[in-house]
Amino acid sequence: METFRFQPGETPVLLSIPHVGTMIPPDIASGMTEVGLAQPDVDRHLDRLYHFAPALGIGFLTPLFSRYVIDLNRDPSGKPLYPGASDTEICPLTSFDRAPLYQPGQEPDAAEIERRLGTYWRPYHAQLQAELRALKERFGVAVLFDAHSVRRQVPRFFEGTLPDFSLGTAEGQSTAQPLVGRLMNVLTASERYSAVLNGRFKGGYITRTYGCPDENIHAIQLELTQSTYMDEDAPYPFRPDLAGQVRPSLERLMSVIVEWAWEKASGRRRAAYL
Repeated sequence: METFRFQPGETPVLLSIPHVGTMIPPDIASGMTEVGLAQPDVDRHLDRLYHFAPALGIGFLTPLFSRYVIDLNRDPSGKPLYPGASDTEICPLTSFDRAPLYQPGQEPDAAEIERRLGTYWRPYHAQLQAELRALKERFGVAVLFDAHSVRRQVPRFFEGTLPDFSLGTAEGQSTAQPLVGRLMNVLTASERYSAVLNGRFKGGYITRTYGCPDENIHAIQLELTQSTYMDEDAPYPFRPDLAGQVRPSLERLMSVIVEWAWEKASGRRRAAYL
């Protein structure tokens, strides 16, 4: 069964969008509530928003199935992302608004969670790991950009209103600082949007696990407020008018990553001949 879509690129950069999937298998859907089936917390339309990435030579990896089936950006051991703060499970039981996702008695047990790990989580991460290794072998450097989106206000996770751009680098541990500086220059250049580095969202499991600058593998997470490109209320339509305003910043951001990655790749090639 196909559980994700992958298209390789021609640069050292890979775009991952782990929460964009919307499919829910019938056997899982039958035990879910109306809220679960409505999927209010999916990072909808991000693949459409980042449609320019292949033209920049960026590879992309996206799941077909919903984060309500299994969350690809959570630790399979159950370790929380932010100890002491509210969090959702690898197989979420409640929505961001704490509404139950399953009918009473239909919640996934340990055996079901393990089945979903094997069916959905591990194949995605195996492809992610394989492509990062391939990029590193081919270019000497690999950069993973993990794209996410979220409502401006989610009291369960943070107070007030989230900045439009939340860049996460695991407190500087997942990517090289010169690249971070260039990216923040892009994100803070616009008067229309607000930006923060390692604020409420510092990078999830994917960013923290795969980013290893000492090995020339860099990982960055961007949490984008959904109000910049879609309606946050059901039925959650894509807004081409809003997307057209935010997309230039995203294109510039991704272009800067590609430029920086080529610089690193060229530098390593030059060094090999000295």
